[in-house]
Amino acid sequence: MKGYRNVLLTTDFTEHEEPVAEKAADLAALYQAELSICHAVNSLPITESVYGPIIPYDGDLTAQLVFAAKRKLLDMGALYGVPEQRQWVVVGSPKTEILGLAEEKATDLIVVGSHGRHGLGVLLGSTATSLLNHARCDVLAVRLTNADV
Repeated sequence: MKGYRNVLLTTDFTEHEEPVAEKAADLAALYQAELSICHAVNSLPITESVYGPIIPYDGDLTAQLVFAAKRKLLDMGALYGVPEQRQWVVVGSPKTEILGLAEEKATDLIVVGSHGRHGLGVLLGSTATSLLNHARCDVLAVRLTNADV
């Protein structure tokens, strides 16, 4: 069996990220692979020409979210030994942006947390499900249980 060389950990910075991050770090260590981390920020429009201003002030929330995400990635990178040059914040649809980043960085394995939602949660879409169905590399969906959340 061919080992992994590039493991990409996706994080949403929620309280249950630890089991997902630990699994990614363990696999990277097992295969002596490079571990990378990414977080996707949905771009937030401040105005919409059809509806007028959504928020009553001018501001760039996306830039602020990206800045905050980069700070959190630095902390997480320090914890798991991931240098800054392998930490990425992508802006846009998490599904699309993570898949694009994985392709660009020649990722062998994407590690993502999965809540295992059913019903309405499935209809609304899941980043984990989308990655499982569309990635060109292996994807490990780490099941998050109630104990993890």
